[in-house]
Amino acid sequence: MSYPQLLTPEEKLADAKERLNIPHVVVICGSTRFMQQMADADRSLTWAGHIVVKPGCDMKQPHPLWADPAAAEAGKARLDDLHRAKIRLADAVLVVGDYIGDSTRAEIEYARSLGKPVEFTHPHVDPAA
Repeated sequence: MSYPQLLTPEEKLADAKERLNIPHVVVICGSTRFMQQMADADRSLTWAGHIVVKPGCDMKQPHPLWADPAAAEAGKARLDDLHRAKIRLADAVLVVGDYIGDSTRAEIEYARSLGKPVEFTHPHVDPAA
């Protein structure tokens, strides 16, 4: 007697997205110094019919939410975890900008470890190139 194979969480998510007719999801990664370029990419991808998720907080810009150093440190950790969840949710990754810092490099490695396709607006900055 054979037993049915249980689906992995990733397979369940892909199946649910297909059954619900969810459009292709793209997560934008990159340094927040490229927030305007991220907004431009978001607009183009959205216009093309994709769901786009990207960083929502630019901690390089002053804001009351992260004015307190302790709150900023805790918030940065939460935002990093949240962005990894966005990568897990996405079907593909777009890295924006001509600079790759440590955080973005870690996001690229994480996405690739999950088998997510990663594209670059500036392919010459691909750490694997």
